[in-house]
Amino acid sequence: MELTAGEPVEVSLTCAVARPEEALLDAVCFSLLHRAPERDAEELLQEAVAAASAAEVAVVVVATTERVESEGFDRAHLRLPGRQDELVRRVAATGTPTVVVVNAGSPVEMAWREEVAAVLLSWFPGQEAGAALADVLLGAEEPGGRLPTTWPERLEDAPVSAVTPSEGRLVYDEGVFIGYRAWERREGIAPAYWFGHGLGYTDWAYEAMDFTPAKAPATPAEAAVEPADGALGTVTVRVRNTGPRAGREVVQLYLTVPEDDGEERPVRRLAGFASVTAGPGETAEVSLPLPRRAAEIWDETVGAWRLIPGTYAAEAARSAADRRLSVPVPVRPTA
Repeated sequence: MELTAGEPVEVSLTCAVARPEEALLDAVCFSLLHRAPERDAEELLQEAVAAASAAEVAVVVVATTERVESEGFDRAHLRLPGRQDELVRRVAATGTPTVVVVNAGSPVEMAWREEVAAVLLSWFPGQEAGAALADVLLGAEEPGGRLPTTWPERLEDAPVSAVTPSEGRLVYDEGVFIGYRAWERREGIAPAYWFGHGLGYTDWAYEAMDFTPAKAPATPAEAAVEPADGALGTVTVRVRNTGPRAGREVVQLYLTVPEDDGEERPVRRLAGFASVTAGPGETAEVSLPLPRRAAEIWDETVGAWRLIPGTYAAEAARSAADRRLSVPVPVRPTA
């Protein structure tokens, strides 16, 4: 139905409804809506290309929708809906530096990521998205987040993708090898972005790292009251802001298991993290407790955590793959 401004139109709606057996109320609800005509997609793409060609910088916002991403169902793919990938590529092809803002709640494929100047993941930022985005893009604030997941280039590359039950049963063949732990077992295939990845507006140098073992109990009585989930010791990391402006860094601590320890477990696991801030040229130091749990496995035979002794390595990193410093961590068997 075509509507003309200022001209009233009489609309009636007739609907025959059969009462479902599970209905709780004898009621019928309906809505009558109208919207503007949809414009041709190719026309909109051409307008975006023309605007980008005349600009100094292009900002392209892409997103998932409730039709492809929701808490109520599993995703069938990781692609952006519609022609958004084409939009990014055509804008980037103009030669104008292009920043892509991704509004999504989980990983998406970004085959064009090497063709653009920057990618900013905003997740689902809410009603203040515009103000926050302006502050970040104009440099008033620094994008300081780090990925809590690992993002593949393609869904087919992901080590774990079978998440749909078959005949009411879902087999967890991957065991404890999920997320970045699974990616580290793969050879020849790297993700687009590793767990923990994230950039800001300055650079950081990792200068020093030390490990201080926890004090051993002096008496049997002290050993009896020591918590089983206590720390193996403390790791101290010193970083320096080598960039031109103040910034924030997230120091990530990973614990790598001894070689050939005979246990089927991930090569490394995140054991802690902390954020630091520093001005240009300044240093910052952070101390992180190294939890005993990072050196333990779940022993199904006794139904409890079991400490695995050996010489581990604590690694200070910017992401699971970008590890900067390492110190040995001797773990001795408990009495």
